[in-house]
Amino acid sequence: QVEFVESGGGSVQPGGSLRLSCTASGSTFSMYAMGWYRQAAGKQRELVASIQINRATKYADSVKGRFTISRDNAKNTVYLQMNSLKPEDTAVYYCTRGTYYGATYYRTRDDYWGQGTQVTVSS
Repeated sequence: QVEFVESGGGSVQPGGSLRLSCTASGSTFSMYAMGWYRQAAGKQRELVASIQINRATKYADSVKGRFTISRDNAKNTVYLQMNSLKPEDTAVYYCTRGTYYGATYYRTRDDYWGQGTQVTVSS
């Protein structure tokens, strides 16, 4: 069973930046697409960014142009650079591994969620 350890969250003012990191256990990291989800209080979890094995990326419209996902296979780590943060970005952020079918990212259902990392954007 793979484990995900997310870090890098914190409290920032609107317009600020944060860089999230997520390290996955195991030796198969490079064989999977990776994704970042977030869940705001009282809302459903949503996919905000994903990166394929070939490093092609995809973003939710709400973060496009502000967030950048990247991966370092040698470190089993996926990153989420978040710039121009807005109060509506406030949420707990989680990373996942998964697969693309066509243009759609699907999280590996048997994996457990990590503990997530809290991002709070407030003045």
